[in-house]
Amino acid sequence: MKQVKTLGLLGTGVIGGGWAARALHAGINVVASDIDPKMEEWIREAVDTASSSLHSLTEGIDLPPKGNLTFTSDPNAMAQQSDFIQENIPEVLDIKRESLKIIADVTNEEIIISSSTSGFMPSELQEGMKFPERFIVGHPFNPVYLCPLVEIVGGKETSKKVKEIAKIFYQSIGMHTLMVRREVPGHLSDRLQEAMWREILHALNDDLATTGEIDESIVYGPGLRWSIMGMNQLYMMAGGKGGARHFIEQFGPTLKWPWSHLKAPELTEKIINQFVEGTESQAKGKTIREMEKVRDECLVAIQRVLAKHNMGAGKTLNEFKKSLNKSKNK
Repeated sequence: MKQVKTLGLLGTGVIGGGWAARALHAGINVVASDIDPKMEEWIREAVDTASSSLHSLTEGIDLPPKGNLTFTSDPNAMAQQSDFIQENIPEVLDIKRESLKIIADVTNEEIIISSSTSGFMPSELQEGMKFPERFIVGHPFNPVYLCPLVEIVGGKETSKKVKEIAKIFYQSIGMHTLMVRREVPGHLSDRLQEAMWREILHALNDDLATTGEIDESIVYGPGLRWSIMGMNQLYMMAGGKGGARHFIEQFGPTLKWPWSHLKAPELTEKIINQFVEGTESQAKGKTIREMEKVRDECLVAIQRVLAKHNMGAGKTLNEFKKSLNKSKNK
């Protein structure tokens, strides 16, 4: 495997900025490209904003020297300097395909191209691409520099070797890799999130709760548990001595009860207004940057506590530390 020393970014929005911050912090050089030259200032600001949180998260870990960030408005120039390319442009299929094709045409088959797409399947994106076997989806979660999960999804023409190489690279920058067994629209995590969001929209439409009340039902209850264990393991524990079987026997019949809608409601102006106005009210005048700082500090604290117990995202942080120490001692 060719060592990834330079990560190329196609697109420098919120996700691109997150990838840049994480990679740079782990000692990887980054060449960011965007057709809008003004995005250079934006991505440098995003990296600076993420810096303090990353340092807090990795305190006590012997990191390599920070990578260097360069910017170009020429995607070809970016592609030719990169050992691994991460695409982060808007979720428009034709635009993604055309942009990916351009960088694929100027890179050799050893350069893996990964898309951060949250919904498109890799087979849709690798259509007509040069060396399609080196293309994958590497779907992260915002903020990328603090959330360690990345879903790796291969398309019909993706080679198994490429998925394994991508896994090694992502782990080298502190990510937890989830190898999705087969491609489906929305991958795995977003399909679960989408189901909950649809139920949230129904709750708004039915005047069951405000956006704030809905978020309280998550933040102060299941949300706290979800950073430690997934629903399956938590439900197993809820079965007591009888475990998962007892839980199913007790709560399985409720699946036939009308507890949720699942099918999404029509996005009427009423629901849209409730969603927008409700979340604005929750912000209480804080800017997005101010809210990001609060969120990031909390994510750092949670992960550092989890690391003490080697659980959840804290386990990934511990594994990142071990891998760096192992590389240093070679």
